[in-house]
Amino acid sequence: MPVLRLSELKLPLDHSDAELRAAVMRRLRLQSGQLLGFRLVKRSVDARRRAGISLVYCLDIELDPALEQRLLARANPDPHLRATPDERYRFVVEPGSSGAATDRPVVVGAGPCGYFAALLLAQMGLRPLLLERGKPVRQRTADTFGFWRGERPFNPESNAQFGEGGAGTFSDGKLYSQVSEPRAYGRKVLEELVNAGANAEILTLHRPHIGTFKLATVVRGLRSRIEALGGEVWFESRVCGLELAPDNRRVRAVLLGDGRRLATNAVVLAVGHSARDTFAWLVEAGVALEAKPFAVGVRIEHPQALIDRARWGEAAGHPRLGPAEYKLVHHCRQPGNAGRDVYSFCMCPGGLVVGAASEAGGVVTNGMSQHSRNERNANSGLVVNVTLADLEPYGRGTGDPLAGIAFQRHWETLAFQLAGGGFRAPAQRLGDFLQTSPAAPVLGDRTSATSVSPSCQPGVTFTDLSCCLPPFVVAALREALPAFERQIAGYCRTDAVLTAIETRTSSPVRIPRCPDRLESVNTPGLFPGGEGAGYAGGILSAAIDGIKLAEQVALRLR
Repeated sequence: MPVLRLSELKLPLDHSDAELRAAVMRRLRLQSGQLLGFRLVKRSVDARRRAGISLVYCLDIELDPALEQRLLARANPDPHLRATPDERYRFVVEPGSSGAATDRPVVVGAGPCGYFAALLLAQMGLRPLLLERGKPVRQRTADTFGFWRGERPFNPESNAQFGEGGAGTFSDGKLYSQVSEPRAYGRKVLEELVNAGANAEILTLHRPHIGTFKLATVVRGLRSRIEALGGEVWFESRVCGLELAPDNRRVRAVLLGDGRRLATNAVVLAVGHSARDTFAWLVEAGVALEAKPFAVGVRIEHPQALIDRARWGEAAGHPRLGPAEYKLVHHCRQPGNAGRDVYSFCMCPGGLVVGAASEAGGVVTNGMSQHSRNERNANSGLVVNVTLADLEPYGRGTGDPLAGIAFQRHWETLAFQLAGGGFRAPAQRLGDFLQTSPAAPVLGDRTSATSVSPSCQPGVTFTDLSCCLPPFVVAALREALPAFERQIAGYCRTDAVLTAIETRTSSPVRIPRCPDRLESVNTPGLFPGGEGAGYAGGILSAAIDGIKLAEQVALRLR
């Protein structure tokens, strides 16, 4: 069993397995036969010097126990050598325990937060009931892809936002987060995803992803594991209210849209960032909610080959590198824009732009990639921060917690109308967008072999995007784009495609909760979490939040 972890071991891109082994022995100053074995923990890419791209390894090393102790006790130890940490997840209630719950815990929402909350509750023997308003992922995929292809009508309950797997199902499936969490949580999530069908490489890649089609397999695997442990998953079961005790507002039951009442004293609310009707009835029920800042903008598309060359240089196309990603941030300084940030969001290498509406009459865009990331274009959100002051004019009075939803809906409706209806998205060539004169001509859809062809499904209408974006977003993007050209040569090529509107970057509300118990601050028994409640920003962080919620529910019901 390896007990030493060695990190920051760099090798050239084209090294062999034998060279990796030799590098470990040199680093630790080992003699022949002393290295019994090693296991890959993490591999990342160091591309700071494009002329000398390196692979960086973190390895668990197996040696004779006496030798391991001598290495750790060296007078001048290697700063990147340490004892292998214990990464096992430990349950707050032992798996298989029957628990002491008189009512089953209910989980609302089958996205990553809800699924991991239900999985952990099931593993602890608490037989959760998971309720999802949408359809199982197979039927949901048929509805969503059918809508994109013009073969099925838009379904407000089965689309890119609603259904098994949550909004992340139709995305790049990124499994990394900028939020630092105890490693046991993140490792638990990755291991369970592998157990459910994800490729084992996600355990070792520095920036792992799953891809849309593989995600569909994984969520079915998670469902099977929950059901095998005594939990249940009900689809097309929309929650429309809570029954609260009149004296202390404690949860007594959830109410379904078909009239059913399900008694419970613990509800995990993991409804995602687009559950606008849920947020509305929560406000009516008196559950504490508050408006939250988010960001809006566009999707930008470039040839993936351009991004590969900018990031990898002559190594572009190397099989150990794959399609390149980027991350861009610009802090605006021009008068009127000062204080705004423009940044790339949910960058999808070798991906597609897709329609992600959840309501009739509105256009929303998002990006997705398959596991292979082999489409011609790279796409990314380019978004601008929206402040609470920006939302104020859209609310019903000062402090309206639903002002952000009204803001989103306003601009989504304009985008729908500007593109001519039918859920086509408004688009514009970057060169035209940067022309600030209102009289500037808008170029038509030119799709020669060398131009950037828009990938958006169910289609685009070329128009003037300044008519469906907030003016401060237009101004901030026009300032930021030339700055991004200085970081990625060719980023401002005139035929890059901008597609509007990206509004679902994060939830427009937060449901305040007690820091220790993770319950709603004014509704005991309600455990809000994930992206929809304002406590996560992606698949991994939402799944981790689901684990934390399950722990608190289990402690309460024990």
